[in-house]
Amino acid sequence: MKLKRRNFILELVIGILGIYVLVLLLLFIFQRNLMYHPDENNYFGDKLEVDIEKVKITTSDNINLLGWFHKKDLKKFKTIVYFHGNAGKLENRTHKLNYFKDMNVNFLIISWRGFSGNDGKPFEEGLYDDGNSTIEWLKNIGLVEQDIIIYGESLGTGIAIEIAQNKNFAGLILETPFTSMTEAAKNFYPYIPVNLLLKDKYQNNQKIKNINIPVLIMHGEADQIVPFWMGKKIYEIANQPKYSYFTKHDDHMMEYNEKLVSVLKTFIKSLN
Repeated sequence: MKLKRRNFILELVIGILGIYVLVLLLLFIFQRNLMYHPDENNYFGDKLEVDIEKVKITTSDNINLLGWFHKKDLKKFKTIVYFHGNAGKLENRTHKLNYFKDMNVNFLIISWRGFSGNDGKPFEEGLYDDGNSTIEWLKNIGLVEQDIIIYGESLGTGIAIEIAQNKNFAGLILETPFTSMTEAAKNFYPYIPVNLLLKDKYQNNQKIKNINIPVLIMHGEADQIVPFWMGKKIYEIANQPKYSYFTKHDDHMMEYNEKLVSVLKTFIKSLN
């Protein structure tokens, strides 16, 4: 009787371990499907109130990216390069872009590979290529690094930080940044060995040390996707000069209210 019970427990343990290993294998295979959300849509029909030119940016691996380019005055004003977060199309950022019309800036927002109808599939090195190709496109029309402000939103902070390392851009804006994708994944999957499984790590907490240009970090304490402590940690690690806009009530989609816009305007003005 005791032997049967022991065998049953052993078989149960082996069965549970087998299921756990199978889950890990499936997570490893399909992790990028879980990580990136190009088809998620939170667009509420906001009408774009700034004039834009639709442009095509070709990456080093010949993927064409859709971009929206607003040119106010390329010689007089800085140009914001906006790297969006992990969901939806360019239209999902319309409500933010509309606020740029009252700022003395040009802007270029691009959509990642696999997003907004672009070919390809998103992965870490591929998105770095997308970002670097965007900077090269601007340089090809006559801009230099000092003319460019890098703006990263959520996932886009990973690309923004990667590209800004050891460079001389005018400034860097990080909205709801994460420390690393490994730590972000642990927040959602605490019982999974993400250190071993994760392909795309986006190690912002290491790379931010290599940035020596003015940086503005914005984050809300109510963020349920990227914990507030991550944005605060990135701020603590960042080199001077650095500025923060931390709020009590903003969640992951920070509200572009009068106070936030005023902070952006002040930061941008300080870079001229």
